[in-house]
Amino acid sequence: MSSFTVVVVASSAAAFLATGGYALAPRELWDPSCNIKGNVSIKSQERIYHIPGQWDYASTNIRREYGERWFCSEDDARDAGWRKAGR
Repeated sequence: MSSFTVVVVASSAAAFLATGGYALAPRELWDPSCNIKGNVSIKSQERIYHIPGQWDYASTNIRREYGERWFCSEDDARDAGWRKAGR
C-alpha cells in the first residue's frame, strides 16, 4: 500500500474554512467569477483594477511576476489597496 502527503496552503484561517478546509490554490486562480484584473502601471507602479466592460479590460493581461493579480470582487481589490481604472 502506498501513501502520500498533501500540503494545503491557505492565505488565512478564514480562507481555509471558507473553502471547507481544502484550499489547494487561492480562489482567484481557479474561480471564473474572479474576473477583476489587477494591473500594475509600468510608469507609475500604481495598482489599478479593471472590471469587465471597462475600456482597457480586454487588452489588460495579468503578469503575476510583476505583482499583478485577479480579484473576486471590487471590495477585495480596494481592500488590497488597488484603485478602479478611470475608463
